[in-house]
Amino acid sequence: MTKKRTPAPKQPAAVIGAGIAGIATAVRLALKGHRVTVFEAQDTFGGKMHQFTLPGGYRFDAGPSLFTLPALVDELFRLAGRDPQDHFRYERLDPITQYFFADGTRLTAWAGEEEFAAEVEQKLGTPAADVLAFLRRSGRAYAATESTFLHKSLHKASTYLSPDVLKAVAALPGLGLTGTMHQRHAGAFRDERLVQLFDRFATYNGSDPYQAPATLSLIPHLEHGIGAFYPEGGIYSIAQSLVGLAEELGVTFRYREPVLEILTADKHVTGLRTGQDVYDFGLVVSNMDVVPTYRRLLPNQPAPERTLSQPRSSSALIFYWGVDREFAELGLHNIFFSQDYRQEFEAIFGQKTVSADPTVYVNITSKKTPADAPAGHENWFVMVNVPHNQDQDWDALIQTTRRAVLDKVSRTLGVAVEPLLRAEQVWDPRGIEQRTSSFGGALYGSSSNNALAAFLRHPNFSGQLEGLYFCGGSVHPGGGIPLCLLSAKIVADLIT
Repeated sequence: MTKKRTPAPKQPAAVIGAGIAGIATAVRLALKGHRVTVFEAQDTFGGKMHQFTLPGGYRFDAGPSLFTLPALVDELFRLAGRDPQDHFRYERLDPITQYFFADGTRLTAWAGEEEFAAEVEQKLGTPAADVLAFLRRSGRAYAATESTFLHKSLHKASTYLSPDVLKAVAALPGLGLTGTMHQRHAGAFRDERLVQLFDRFATYNGSDPYQAPATLSLIPHLEHGIGAFYPEGGIYSIAQSLVGLAEELGVTFRYREPVLEILTADKHVTGLRTGQDVYDFGLVVSNMDVVPTYRRLLPNQPAPERTLSQPRSSSALIFYWGVDREFAELGLHNIFFSQDYRQEFEAIFGQKTVSADPTVYVNITSKKTPADAPAGHENWFVMVNVPHNQDQDWDALIQTTRRAVLDKVSRTLGVAVEPLLRAEQVWDPRGIEQRTSSFGGALYGSSSNNALAAFLRHPNFSGQLEGLYFCGGSVHPGGGIPLCLLSAKIVADLIT
C-alpha cells in the first residue's frame, strides 16, 4: 500500500491594510492554504470603503459609491464553497443616473442600451442608432482587452505569450481607440452635452478625458452592457461580507496595529515590525499605496523612482449632508454638470486647484435603504473632483467650493438647499491621505493620462525582494472596486 503524502504547509502570509483589495487577497491566500494575518492601522476594515453615522440618524458610505462587476465578489464566495446569496445580495439599477446639464436639460440614464439610446435621442437629439453603435463598440473593446489588461500581470512575459494578447492587438485598430477619450467622443457625437456625459467616465479612475487614452472609452460598457448595482445595506456591506468570509477561513485581523517596517535580508522578505511586536513572514502583500510602502516601510531599499513619480490621479472633496426633505427628481446617483468641462479639468490637472464651476455628484443611499436617513429626510454624499493634496489652501477651497455646490444644486432644483441641512461632515484630500495612506489623497494612485499609463503602474510583485507583492488601487490594474478585486486575483495567481 502506498502511503498517502501529507501536503506541505503553506507559508504564513501577511497583508498590510484591510482595504477591499487586502481583504480579497487574504481570502484567496487562505483558500490556497496560507495562514493569513492582516495588519490594519485603523480600528476597522474597509479602507476608503468604511461607513459612519452623523447625529440625527444619517448613515453614509464614506468612499466608493458605484458598484460594477459584482461577479468578482460572488466568485470569492463560490471559491470557498458558499452560495453568495447567503452572504451578499445586490440589485441591478434601473435607472442608473440622473443627469442635469448646465443648460437645464435633464436626462435619465436607463440601464438598457436601447432605452438609454432612446432617451438620448428624445432629450438631446442624437439618433439612437449612433448611441447604440458607440455602446456596442465599447462592449467589443472591453471583450477584446479585459483578459489581458485586467486579469493578468502586464509585467510578466507569460502574459504576452497568451492567445488573448493576439486577440486584443488584432481588435484594437478596428475599434477606433487612438487619440484621447474626448477626441473619441467628439468624433462620435456632435452634441456637446453627450460628449460631456461620456467624457465623465474618465473620472472613474481619476483621470482627465482630454488627456486619457481613448481605450478608456470602454468604461461605459461596465454600466450599460454589464450593469450598475446596489448592494443590500450599501457599499460597506461588500467589505463587511468579505471580512466575515475571511474570518471563517481563519484569517486574523489585527486592528490599530500599523506596520512600521517590512523586514528584509539578502533580497528576501523576512517579516514585519509594528509598534507592538516583530513578526516572521516570508510572504508579505502590501495593500498600502506604493509610495508610502517604499518611503515608510522600505526606507533602506532602492525605490522605483520612475514609477513613484508618475502623475497622481484626482482626489475628492466630499460633503456629507443630512437633508431635511426628500427630492423625487433625484435618484441614487445624480450628476450636475459644469458649463465648461475642459476648464474644469484644466483647473484640476493643470492649475492644481478646484474649478469655480465644478461638476457635482450626489449619491443618496436612502433612496434604496430608507433606514440610512430619518423618515422624510435624505443622506446626501456630495462629491467634487479635485486635485490631490499638494499643500493647497484646502480650508479656503472647501468654503468656496461648498458655496458653489450649494448654489448650483439649489438653482437646478429650484429649492434653497442650505436651510435644509441638519448634519454635515467634510472629507478632503488631506483627510483621505491621513486615514488611508493614499499618497496625496489621490484616489486611484497614478492617473491614466497617457497611452502608456497602464504599463507604468507598479506591478503586483517586487522585482527586487522575493516574497513581496502589491495589491490595491495604486498598482496594476488600477483603482475602483472591480480593479482592486482583480489585483487580489492577480497577486494570488502570482504567488501560486
